[in-house]
Amino acid sequence: MTVEKVKDTVDTAFEVHPVTARIGAEVKGIHLSPNLDAATVHFIRQALLTHKVLFFRGQQQFDDAAQEAFAQLLGQPFAHPTVPTKQGTNYVLELDSHHGGRADVWHTDVTFIDAYPQASILRGVVIPDAGGDTVWANTATAYEYLPQELRELADQLWALHSNAYDYAARRQNVSADEEQRYRKVFTSTVYETEHPVVRVHPETGERTLVLGGFVKRILGYSQPDSAHLLAIFQDHITRLENTVRWRWAVGDVVIWDNRATQHVAVNDYGDKHRVVRRVTLAGDVPVSVDGRNSITRHTLPLN
Repeated sequence: MTVEKVKDTVDTAFEVHPVTARIGAEVKGIHLSPNLDAATVHFIRQALLTHKVLFFRGQQQFDDAAQEAFAQLLGQPFAHPTVPTKQGTNYVLELDSHHGGRADVWHTDVTFIDAYPQASILRGVVIPDAGGDTVWANTATAYEYLPQELRELADQLWALHSNAYDYAARRQNVSADEEQRYRKVFTSTVYETEHPVVRVHPETGERTLVLGGFVKRILGYSQPDSAHLLAIFQDHITRLENTVRWRWAVGDVVIWDNRATQHVAVNDYGDKHRVVRRVTLAGDVPVSVDGRNSITRHTLPLN
């Protein structure tokens, strides 16, 4: 595969190695920090729009503070609407497998709100010896390779997204404690938002599919028909040729375009410990192919 090379202001070569033809690239030669110059930040943003997911190995210098400060170079950091941030931080969300942090359902981050995050920055803190990979899928190429009839159908569809979904039904071997924590924390406020199934990417102009684990149903269809339609489109999104899989090491940092991807953490490491920490960047309200904006249906605090 082609290796892209760019030089920064201090004459250090950046190399972008595509991992697959459709999604994902490993970036070499960049030492991530809050002190990167504007040219380097621009390079990262452009590479992200092209490859959707960027992988950076060996970024052990990154701690919580550096991750938050670096995120500010790419956009406005955004705290999760319901899950508390890690103590001592403003925006870091910790996913700890010993405390229910196993994001093992295909999803796009936080689509249950209207302006869901534009991007996420995730770093590996504790990684099991075996298992615990993350897989990403390109929702732009998924749309592009749909049969024309399915593209035309998708362009017309809207879906209801919510953080209040059947948590246990979508996972295997969920403990009572995990389900209780989900209901107490993740759904402390219930959000429902209507998104177009196809949004127009605000920077690339690509059409991307907006689906994943937070979808409750396709609007205007019965529950059985909605489930069939969701299965059809999700199957196209998660086809192997449309995905990239990353084997984590401690110190790895991954950045992805949350407007053009879905991802899943593979839950194949048993009771081994896995900790990753994420900072997301504030996004914009999706626009459908016919120019309509997503709509927040309601926000309901639970007492």
